[in-house]
Amino acid sequence: MESLSRRKLLGSAGVAAGTAVVAAGPAAAAAAALERGEVTKASGKAPEEVVVAVVRDAGRGEVTVMSGTREVTYRDRALVRRLMRAAPKSKE
Repeated sequence: MESLSRRKLLGSAGVAAGTAVVAAGPAAAAAAALERGEVTKASGKAPEEVVVAVVRDAGRGEVTVMSGTREVTYRDRALVRRLMRAAPKSKE
């Protein structure tokens, strides 16, 4: 049995990590396609403390997230786009 040195172990780990990054390319693309979400039934009852997201300004990508007594406003255009697409459309 060949002895295993730290250098060989780290070298093998580096090659494995590099291979994982290259292999993750197609997987990352598939995951991005799944981020669109899908309509589904709730998996259970609502939690005691809910999290609420309010789109303050869709054009600027501003969303306020509230939970309990805390409130934080973020600028995240991708999140706002996803929330706006997921929001039920009014039938007025």
